Amino acid sequence: MARDSQAALVALNRFGFGARGGASSDLVNASSDPRGFVKAELSRANGVLLEAPGLQSTPQLGQAVFAYQDQVKQAREAAKAAAPAETPPADQNAPLRRNLSLNAAAEITGQMADAKPAENTVRPEAMQPNAAPPAAKPAPQPLNVIQKTFRAEALARLQRATLVECGFTERLVAFWSNHFCISASKGELARIWAGAFEREAIRPHVLGRFADMLRAVEQHPAMLFFLDNQQSLGPDSRAGQNRKRGLNENLAREILELHTLGVGGGYTQGDVTSLARIITGWTFAGRQGQLGVPGSFVFNTNAHQPGPQVLLGKTYDQAGLAQGEVALADLARHPSTASFIATKFVRHFVADEPPPALVARLRDVFVRTDGDLKAMATTLLDSDEAWKAPLTKLRSPYDFLVASGRLLARVPEDPGAYLNNLNLLGQPLWSPPGPNGFPDSNAAWGAPESIKLRLDIAAQIGARLGNNIDPLDLLQFAAAGAASAETRRTIERAESRQQALALLLMSPEMQRR
Repeated sequence: MARDSQAALVALNRFGFGARGGASSDLVNASSDPRGFVKAELSRANGVLLEAPGLQSTPQLGQAVFAYQDQVKQAREAAKAAAPAETPPADQNAPLRRNLSLNAAAEITGQMADAKPAENTVRPEAMQPNAAPPAAKPAPQPLNVIQKTFRAEALARLQRATLVECGFTERLVAFWSNHFCISASKGELARIWAGAFEREAIRPHVLGRFADMLRAVEQHPAMLFFLDNQQSLGPDSRAGQNRKRGLNENLAREILELHTLGVGGGYTQGDVTSLARIITGWTFAGRQGQLGVPGSFVFNTNAHQPGPQVLLGKTYDQAGLAQGEVALADLARHPSTASFIATKFVRHFVADEPPPALVARLRDVFVRTDGDLKAMATTLLDSDEAWKAPLTKLRSPYDFLVASGRLLARVPEDPGAYLNNLNLLGQPLWSPPGPNGFPDSNAAWGAPESIKLRLDIAAQIGARLGNNIDPLDLLQFAAAGAASAETRRTIERAESRQQALALLLMSPEMQRR
């Protein structure tokens, strides 16, 4: 039974989000056929898609942003017209904010809206025995359409991750969303589009072909906005000549460096420039809708650099949109792309130092199947290396919070606590620090301060829920016979149920995958 429990623990923790607590144990179901338990999710392709009441398409959300911005502008103009002729002097003691960009302002607004007091976050003042009672809080401000949408998208994602039986496909979604990341902190459009980007460009393809996902991602308005391709004009295009403005290479560079070939994948600066020219004209329709439905992907012929381009030694003489689509298809099939994707895939699921033989096997499958991502995932599950490697990967903050919610059978009804704790732990949802996404290594998440913050959150969860839960029962749900004797003894010796629950959440069985 111990061997079966260990394999079941690998099935749930390495490939999923951990066992769900409650009346029946996922660990028991996984023990009889661990590989089959995980593979079962791959046969339910429609289960990857995410639909929930109120979630809208990217064009609908774009139009909502444009309408909201118009309302804000009109309100400001009305307030300015109604203001008295003489403005009273400013408060000399008020802090000054210099050169605050529009993007930064949008980010601050969004963070303030999402930063509801988390129910499971330990506050420093709460740890002081004689602390004064907190001051009365101001009434919360109503959420605007951008904030409401972001929270609704976050809640739908969190609920799916909490409820799904194993979680392998949700882990695949999170992996590819981080690989092809955008940042919601870029501005209002990025924030309202972050969830729709994942639903529309990532989820339909995680069990499909890499080339199809690549095209969907690079043509999605959220990616075009995030990496400024709507500002890129071919120098010899009609728009480029009229506006005296040229290329923006941001998207082209990240396609080569982060999305396909990888660093050292054989491209040069000249290739970056060529690809930037090839994808000029890839943009989205603005608020006026002159090129199409506002907020939808469009190809602007007037902005496209005319003529053939040479990329990685191959000449692309196709006209218009087709030139970029053919180039992307070739990048998806490039040997460097296969190596880069296989290495990153194994590093995420197995070990920081990915086994070379397993990487080579996945690379070969990627090449042989023309980038079939389901075939690559199946090969991973069929490999002995993926099951025998010790559970040494530290769960990311997102993994940790979702795994805790699953074990405690707490389906979120509001995303505020999760969003707040993700911010606290350094992994704000859909907001990585750069276009390379969040890091995927123990060194990134295992710093002492990071672990202390996890302990604070675990302690607060224990204080809230520990009275009504037997942590030893939860340990049985989480690991059964695979739980170490040390973890069991530590929980048994805890001074209270609250402390025992916190120790369980911080145990290797809950922190490692």
